[in-house]
Amino acid sequence: MFIVVAVTGGIAAYKSVHLVRLLIKDGHDVHVVPTEDALRFVGLPTWEAISRNPVTVSVHDDVAQVRHVSLGQRADLIVVAPATANTLAKMAAGIADNLVGTTLLATRAPVVVAPAMHTEMWQHPATVANVATLRARGVHVIGPESGELTGGDSGAGRMSEPEAIAAAAVVIASAAAMPVSDEHAQDLAGLRVVVSTGGTREPLDPVRYLGNRSSGRQGAAVALAAADRGAEVTLVAAHVDDGVLAEASRHPAIEIQRVGTTSELAVAMRRSASAADVVVMVAAVADYRPADMADRKITKDSVGGSGLTLHLVETEDVLAELVAERRSGQIFVGFAAETPAEGESLVERAARKARRKGVDLLAVNEVGWHQAFEAEDNTLMFLDAAGEVTGQVSGTKRTTAEGLWDAVAATRRNRDEEK
Repeated sequence: MFIVVAVTGGIAAYKSVHLVRLLIKDGHDVHVVPTEDALRFVGLPTWEAISRNPVTVSVHDDVAQVRHVSLGQRADLIVVAPATANTLAKMAAGIADNLVGTTLLATRAPVVVAPAMHTEMWQHPATVANVATLRARGVHVIGPESGELTGGDSGAGRMSEPEAIAAAAVVIASAAAMPVSDEHAQDLAGLRVVVSTGGTREPLDPVRYLGNRSSGRQGAAVALAAADRGAEVTLVAAHVDDGVLAEASRHPAIEIQRVGTTSELAVAMRRSASAADVVVMVAAVADYRPADMADRKITKDSVGGSGLTLHLVETEDVLAELVAERRSGQIFVGFAAETPAEGESLVERAARKARRKGVDLLAVNEVGWHQAFEAEDNTLMFLDAAGEVTGQVSGTKRTTAEGLWDAVAATRRNRDEEK
């Protein structure tokens, strides 16, 4: 993607160096547009070295290329980080007195802002009103967080970490780039959908837990795709990576419920699934939990230096329990992340699971050390209740989410035709 990172005059500009580096490493073409004040914190040579692109500050630079509008026109995504109170005010008022302002007015790309300022400034009625105005126009706001601020202060206003901003921004841009055809623009209108996402965590003691590598991105994309196609969505989220729920949390058709353990997930899903038309179980559920949870941190001293043996017991099968309690007309979709044994095909393994779970549709992906988890792209294969392959989709997680809902729509049509 062609990404513009606008850097404004705040001390948090040093974090944006890492943000640009993350986006570059992810394969994007990044162009930095700093304000004059931003260069007081991080110099122009740093931005050019990190971005690998020339950097200009003034609307009077590179006039022949009409740079003051060309960057905005070419952008697939614009990230303003840090976004100071002054910049947010200018954006809300449509002021374009520098290259950042003209770039923002000249774009139709998604705009993400990462505010950074002292707590009093963030909570000032003017800033609150400006942010509300920007949100209403479709600007995506990431953060700010609460924490240590410049000068020894502490409170809300700390810029989100670069990793969180990068992850959320790419998801937002990918979703915006996903075309929604007229054929299924609102094909889920009137339906209630429940989606689970993220990875459950089973505590060993107050400090440690058993968990997994799920980022929650696929489930968040499934929820967003359903909401954009007209459904009312409940998203039950276990542990997810920073920023993954940023867009879903702002969608008017999505309600988010947070859980931690498998038992908490089971309770939340049972409560929400009873009234749902479609239930999609994307969450990576821990298969085991410790038989006994320690009240205090387990230390080497407490186990006598002889090593630690854990006794694990199986957690409940949340999906199977939900299917067993299903009411007439509901559709259940399961997810399976598989690592087939040697000599065993992914289809064979998935078919057994589809039949065992009793789902109407099973979405299967093959995972590994460097495959599927924590990645932007995915490949899903769909199997019906009989274990027969009905389709496959590859691409970004938003693309695969749309493919999943296409498969659900086909399942609903087939069911209606059989009546």
